[in-house]
Amino acid sequence: MKDKTIEGTMMENNMSNQLLLVGSVPLDTPKEVFETFGAPLGRYLFAMPDGEVGPRRFWISRVHYHVLAAHPELEIVQRPGPDENGVELQYPRNVTESWRFRVKDGVKRVRFGDPGWRLGFARDALNSYFVFQTMKEKGVLPSHLRFQVSIPLVNSVLPPRLFPDQSDLAKIRPGFEDALRAEIGTIVEKIPHEELAIQWDCSTEVQDAYGSIPGYPLEGSVERNLGEVRNLSPQIPADVALGYHFCFGTLGGWPRFQPDDLSQAVNLANGFVEASGRKVDWIHIPVLDRSDDAFFAPLKDLRPGGARVYLGMIHSMQTFKSRLRTARKYRAEFGLGAYCGFGRVPVAQLPNVLDDHLEAIKIAGAA
Repeated sequence: MKDKTIEGTMMENNMSNQLLLVGSVPLDTPKEVFETFGAPLGRYLFAMPDGEVGPRRFWISRVHYHVLAAHPELEIVQRPGPDENGVELQYPRNVTESWRFRVKDGVKRVRFGDPGWRLGFARDALNSYFVFQTMKEKGVLPSHLRFQVSIPLVNSVLPPRLFPDQSDLAKIRPGFEDALRAEIGTIVEKIPHEELAIQWDCSTEVQDAYGSIPGYPLEGSVERNLGEVRNLSPQIPADVALGYHFCFGTLGGWPRFQPDDLSQAVNLANGFVEASGRKVDWIHIPVLDRSDDAFFAPLKDLRPGGARVYLGMIHSMQTFKSRLRTARKYRAEFGLGAYCGFGRVPVAQLPNVLDDHLEAIKIAGAA
């Protein structure tokens, strides 16, 4: 039987494109994530992430201590912690105690060995995909779901704050991009394309686009983040779904910065769609706890090129209806998501998070 097209699956009347789960969930195993969120929300989803369990819960910090801290061509300038008991911390609690590195003297280009496996994304994806398959076979997850692999883009993994000497970025980013391309190659080789969705996570790119990174001018901010997209997204086969998650950042609390409106997020999204070299299947744009027209008005300029748009407005549910009404003035159709993943949310709050998603679907359908 011929597989359905990506667009056809997303546009079916089975509600499978109403929700997007960005990625991280603070549970211990993919099985728990699939049972806790996939089972009740699966019919509203196009793709299901594994929750970025374990060290990936802490997003780019996992790469910093698993990959960069042991790299022979790098030196550690700063590491997180210790905690209140003097025990080491591998993940920063805020931006000021983030990992920081320098490229060793004499190294012109940092290279990463064991291509296709060195960064850990392919290994984790393949392990979780086995559980995903099993959950679908058992009927825990609906059959239409794709397996969503969420990966931070190069500039987010290697933000300017990571290297006190900014010239080091030019020495490490190309090699990391090569390693990331190899990881994608492994993933698309081992997981059936019709079962796969890849999402690029973009936080530093958004901060840069708004001119919120010291020393980086607003002028040219969108263009300087398009190279990584041009170099990576065209390598993803057309029958693998592709999406982008834009984020205002959550390290140290949500949001890390509060822009005046969605203008630069829209400009960045438009640039990414054009630079992708293939169809983009979805775009996720975060929404602050605001409902004023000025904030949402730039959505009218969004050019998704056929991509499904998701707005990250599932939060602060007391004011959800107000945000929904305003957003609909400027974007007639869109799906819903949270502003980011739930990785930094206390586990005890997860039932509330699930309830918020179900309530949001109900409100959006009734409004």
